[in-house]
Amino acid sequence: MRIHHLPGTDLAVSDIGLGTMTFGEQTDKASAHEELDYALAEGINLFDMAEMYPVPGRAATQGATETIVGAWLAHQARDRVVIATKVAGPLRGFHWLRGGPLALDLANMREALEGSLKRLKTDYVDLYQIHWPARPLPIFGETRYEARDTTDAAAAIEEQLQALATLVREGKVRYIGLSNETPWGAMRFLEAAERLGLPRIVTIQNAYNLLNRTFESGLAEVCHRERLGLLAYSPLAFGLLTGKYQAHSDPQARLNRFPEFGPRYRKAAINPALEAYAQVAERFGISLTALALAFVRSRFFTASTLLGARTLTQLKEDLNDAKVVLPPEALAAIEEVHLRSPNPAP
Repeated sequence: MRIHHLPGTDLAVSDIGLGTMTFGEQTDKASAHEELDYALAEGINLFDMAEMYPVPGRAATQGATETIVGAWLAHQARDRVVIATKVAGPLRGFHWLRGGPLALDLANMREALEGSLKRLKTDYVDLYQIHWPARPLPIFGETRYEARDTTDAAAAIEEQLQALATLVREGKVRYIGLSNETPWGAMRFLEAAERLGLPRIVTIQNAYNLLNRTFESGLAEVCHRERLGLLAYSPLAFGLLTGKYQAHSDPQARLNRFPEFGPRYRKAAINPALEAYAQVAERFGISLTALALAFVRSRFFTASTLLGARTLTQLKEDLNDAKVVLPPEALAAIEEVHLRSPNPAP
């Protein structure tokens, strides 16, 4: 496991992190604690969650993930772990959070953070992220931007940054980041920070995998020129890049258990791409999972690859596969497939 500092910070993170969105839904407390113990023993120090987890978001389970992690964190040396969590915005319509409306103003952010801190049993979080923008955008499988919003989004971003800055000044947040953000949004946050003398965002957490490389078209340059790090979530595309949906039909697998995720991950163009990547993996004598994880880890903009596992067995397999380093010939073969089947699951 490689440990390195996020650009421009003293925050040292493992280049593989543990995503926890199954904790409290598909993964019970005891199993989650086994995963957390194993991850820490393997050198992972970055643990990522959100106030609305587990997924799918429901009023009955909201906050369970942080509660499970908090029960584990209470028995750890706090300075050994990097805790990242997120505040939810209004776009998804989770009205049970904080009683709604979910404005990303100081009052809402403070309430969200205080709730997270209480559940996590800690006085601060190392990285606090806006889970998704408050303005209407195509996310989670949507691709087309509609120019219908007439609000001053730049002013709203400035207000959000000022609220985050207040939480940093209060000592409850060390660093700040974004998630599911666009190049325009990221640059607006950076511009406002420079102009107003406020904390800069240091990370952006977006989906990135062999089936969805849209990050490369704009945000990769932002990461390079503005010194941001990508926390790459869904590196296995909801498990598609393990090949398990082709090999068998486990009823507990996420896409089988929660059909609402189907529109993003059941598109017709996905299977031909999966087959092509599986052939590349076979050619180089590795698993499809190893090919997928090694690719994400090889990108210059990836600060940490967030693995999510329903079981300890899955986590062990993923971490073993993640040790693979791809030769240039394998990367070239990946590019050939990408040119034929670009981004079938954005």
